[in-house]
Amino acid sequence: MADNPRGAMWRPLMPNQHSRVTYAELFFDLVFVYAVTQISHTLLADFTPLGVLHVTLLFLAVWWVWVYTSWVTNWLDPELTPVRLLLFALTLGGLVLSTSIPSAFDGRGLWFAIAYAAMQVGKTVFLWIVTPSSRPPARMNAVRITTWLAVSAVFWIAGGLMEGQPRLVLWAIALAIEYVSPVVRFWIPRYGASSIADWVVEGGHMAERCAGFIIIALGESIVVTGATFADLTWTHENVVAFASAFVGSLAMWWIYFHKGAEAGSEQISRSSEPGRLARLAYTYLHMPIVAGIIVSAVADELVLKHPAGHSDLKTVLSAIGGPLLFLFGTILFKHSFRGFLQLSHGAGIVALCGLAWFAGDLSPLMLSIITSAIMVVVAVWESISLRSRPEEPEQA
Repeated sequence: MADNPRGAMWRPLMPNQHSRVTYAELFFDLVFVYAVTQISHTLLADFTPLGVLHVTLLFLAVWWVWVYTSWVTNWLDPELTPVRLLLFALTLGGLVLSTSIPSAFDGRGLWFAIAYAAMQVGKTVFLWIVTPSSRPPARMNAVRITTWLAVSAVFWIAGGLMEGQPRLVLWAIALAIEYVSPVVRFWIPRYGASSIADWVVEGGHMAERCAGFIIIALGESIVVTGATFADLTWTHENVVAFASAFVGSLAMWWIYFHKGAEAGSEQISRSSEPGRLARLAYTYLHMPIVAGIIVSAVADELVLKHPAGHSDLKTVLSAIGGPLLFLFGTILFKHSFRGFLQLSHGAGIVALCGLAWFAGDLSPLMLSIITSAIMVVVAVWESISLRSRPEEPEQA
């Protein structure tokens, strides 16, 4: 490792060789299985306009801390003990973060803020320290990222010390700072912005990491469905609701993973600017995909518990909003490397929007069946259309 030109702690890049996801990274991901569960349960417990706003902010924070860690472990080598110890420290921070989610806007706001800020700033300071001075662009990239995250950390901690609306406002400012920073390429006074060339990533590894998070979200959906169904008296209605929830999750898996995930991995691996594609497709465009799966899990639990009667607003919003977010994210994700909008996904979005007009007149069970059927149609349609139209790699 001492001969690695990128730095002793950095992943060596091998031509035509895919860097695998390490067991230390998978161990880190376990915390986020719990975090996703906490987010869905928090939304279910407070499905009000303010509650949705709170949960949205918490979800954006959880996604951002996870995806930033994925960037850092794409650059650094988790098989080395110092990097592995960093990941273990981040795992502990993620556990504190996750346990604070239900009370983040109540008594545990400061714990959430401290855990979040420590994870974000800590790993970038580590990246800065272990990047050799012989690589000034990469080192300055770490300095720029640390600067932006340190500024946002001030707002996170300040918000944690406040209560009510001031906390919400300060945390929203902190998130805005962090989400804008990659767009402006971490520009700082005097030193300017990073170059996309400074964001060299191992594309296959980044694609595999994000696909793993999709599995985390889908797994949480399956767990919620199974746990809820296990506690119910098994009637005809909730057995059908259970089957519909499973089919909906399976359709989401098919839409994302059948050709899409693999094609994205191949495209980013071949791209001359993998950092640009990683920033767009895997950092930003995966957010609505994951959010859609989480919201759909909330809908599944609502339908399982109350399958009969008319659908209330909470059921309609989650049952239609979840698949809508998912399809919106996947159509943009696939457009980023295919270069065209998938017609099947667009038709599914239109169908879901049309369904929203009369969804309140349907029973929750019927609403679940129809939304799952729409997702199945999208999955089958895409599979058939891609079979007749082979993927043509876009030249990056």
